[in-house]
Formats: sequence, structure tokens, C-alpha cells
Amino acid sequence: MPLAKTDLILASGSATRRQLLDRLQIPYTVDPADIDETQAANEPAEEACRRLARAKADRVAVRHPDAVVLGSDQMLSWRDGLLGKPGDAETARHQLTQIAGEAITFHVAISVACPDGRRLDWHEAVEARMRQLTREEIARYVEIERPVDCAGSMRSEGLGACLVERMDCRDPSAILGMPLIATARLLRDAGIDPLRNG
Repeated sequence: MPLAKTDLILASGSATRRQLLDRLQIPYTVDPADIDETQAANEPAEEACRRLARAKADRVAVRHPDAVVLGSDQMLSWRDGLLGKPGDAETARHQLTQIAGEAITFHVAISVACPDGRRLDWHEAVEARMRQLTREEIARYVEIERPVDCAGSMRSEGLGACLVERMDCRDPSAILGMPLIATARLLRDAGIDPLRNG
């Protein structure tokens, strides 16, 4: 049976994730999880991404046991490691210099904690090929976008698209941090259907 309209909580303070979830036109509230997002030693990117999405959903579900809670996480892997959030402009320029012309993978995971104890999880991998970038292009991008809080310095919802040669994925919204096709499916399984809960 469908749940009440207000029973969905987004466990994220991300403005981009809110904009994505708004597309489904279902009411929800926001309660950021605020967890430690440190990657464990030798933890593969996909595993870390899944773990953090679950941890976010779990943290908020404790505070709202009668709600459906949606957690999400995104990581960028390159070669054999991860590229985290740079934290400052110099590190952002360095990261982008490293991955220019390279193949990278965006890992996106979503996790839905249901009031009945069920857990619904999904992982999406977006393969991308970066353009060859000049020092001037990188400097200009970092100056405009200030991507210091973005994994791998890639603000995909903005000028990050100008840095990429091509991208392969099943869901075009996945690169932004929350694959909406999978999100809609998991929410339906949880009892919240965007086409019936309006």
C-alpha cells in the first residue's frame, strides 16, 4: 500500500540531489546524515560508495523510523585509486592535470531504508574519458566553478561537461550523484510511486 506523501526523507544536504529528487514531483523532507565519509584502507571504490550510501540512510532512519529514507553517495576512481574532494584550488588544478586525457569512473550508489526493515540498494558506474586539457583551461574552470567540494574536482552539473570527451552510462542523471531511473524504481518498491503518490 502506498505510504503517506510526507514519508520520504532525503539523507543529504546536496542542492544537486534535491534538484534531482524534485524532478520526481513527490513531497519529501531533508535531513542530512553528516557522517564520516573517510574511505577504509584498501576499500574498492564501489564498495566504499555502497557502504557510505547505506550509512547515510541508516543514520537518518534511526531518527525517523516510520519514514522511507534515501541515502546516496558518489566517488570518482582513476587508475587504481580514488580522487576525493580537493579542498582547495591548487589541489583541484593538480587533480584535473592528472586525469586530463584519462579514463575515469564515477561510482554512484543509492540506498533506501524502509520502515519495515527492508533495504533497497543500487550502484551505477559511469565510464568517462576526459579531454586533453591545457593549463589555461584547467585554471579557468577551477576559477569559475570552485569545485573544491567535488570528488575529483568534477562539478558535473556545471562546466564539468566541458572537461569530458565522452561518457557511457545507463542513466544520464547518475553522473550528477543520484540515478533517477533507479531511484524511482527503488521508491516504487518501497511504496512511494511518483505516478501514484501525487
